[in-house]
Amino acid sequence: MKKNPSTAPRLPQRVSLVTQTAQSLRESMQAGHWHGHLPGERELCARLQVSRHTLRAALQELQHDGSLEVTERQRRRIKLTSQVTKAAHSQVIAAISPRPLLEMSPSSVVMVDELRDQLSRIGFSFEIHVSTACFSSKPARALEALTTRSPAAAWLLFGALEPVQSWFMRRQLPCLVVGSCAPGISLPSVDADHRATCRHAGGMLCGKGHRSIALIRPEGDYGGDIQSEQGLREALGGSRAPHLQVIRHDGTAAHLCTLLDKAMRSAQPPTACVVARAVHVLTVMMFLMQRGKRIPQDVAVISRDDEAFLQHTVPAVTRYAANPSQFARSVCMAARKLAEAGALPPKAIRLMPKLVRGETL
Repeated sequence: MKKNPSTAPRLPQRVSLVTQTAQSLRESMQAGHWHGHLPGERELCARLQVSRHTLRAALQELQHDGSLEVTERQRRRIKLTSQVTKAAHSQVIAAISPRPLLEMSPSSVVMVDELRDQLSRIGFSFEIHVSTACFSSKPARALEALTTRSPAAAWLLFGALEPVQSWFMRRQLPCLVVGSCAPGISLPSVDADHRATCRHAGGMLCGKGHRSIALIRPEGDYGGDIQSEQGLREALGGSRAPHLQVIRHDGTAAHLCTLLDKAMRSAQPPTACVVARAVHVLTVMMFLMQRGKRIPQDVAVISRDDEAFLQHTVPAVTRYAANPSQFARSVCMAARKLAEAGALPPKAIRLMPKLVRGETL
């Protein structure tokens, strides 16, 4: 029997990044974010976190549909009527980050791309605002200006310390912490379960007989790092607890190596290292090898986090791997509920990473 082609299901279409970018620009113009003319290409690329090639293709779409007009001085004049409406703002979910996409970790870039795609499928546009001023010790003025200039249905906070989280909590703006909340902050959040991860790592190290362990983490009171230390201390508790050193570095290889050298010369040099942030695992391992230490015979190394490049180390790194797609889905679901409801209970959603056994333990 011949099938009627009109009854065949229509295949789903993946919306291109160019189309998403054009839609985000169109909604921002309708919401009155800009008046008269669009900003320059550099500013738009930074705001939308897309390449100049993608932006120009999106701008071409807007010119073709009559939303924009190129003037003699090559400025792009807005032809849409600007109306600041709640409906327009309700379709924008915005993120604030201290660093641009190119400076984020590879797994964070994958997560942002997944998040952008998933939000677009359910009708939301996604913007990233990069601002170091919003992440200073006194961010109130910068945050006030940003949230007034670019209203959104919900805000996602990437890499935020206590001052930023505290400001959003006081203002009662709908926001979701992508990470862990600082102590005393009651906001909804999504993060890996760093406390359980480090408690598990500490248990494995104790089982291997290690009596001096170092937790290597960046400076700053990031909620995930505080919880990592709590979990490790819980695992090492008891009357004959192993010695724990917490090494806080400024993120540079030089500073980390200086602190490691001091630790290795101490009365109780560590025989195992639990390292937060995958990129710093490379510094730790190369430092130890440079000092003639065998891994794991002399010093064991566990990475709290995972990145694709750790698959290529020799020896293979024992690490905990979170699923970026699963993480993005959790953030997307929470952000959608937040945008639709206007508020969420201060619930901490925690995802347990999977242990990837390597040769460094």
